[in-house]
Amino acid sequence: MDLDEVFSKRPGDPLTLLAKEDLDPLSVEELDLRVEALKREIARVEAKRASASVHRANAESLFKR
Repeated sequence: MDLDEVFSKRPGDPLTLLAKEDLDPLSVEELDLRVEALKREIARVEAKRASASVHRANAESLFKR
């Protein structure tokens, strides 16, 4: 699925709003802070995804018995 498809289906979603936000008014320092915040958010989402994958694999192995 393309990101534009996701954004068009979820117009009020915070990620959609963030992706469409005008960055022109931001200073270099503000952009640096935003990049750091986004990197932390990416790490948080990746950790959750890994945890969910392990949980799913455990559930699948339990029900395959």
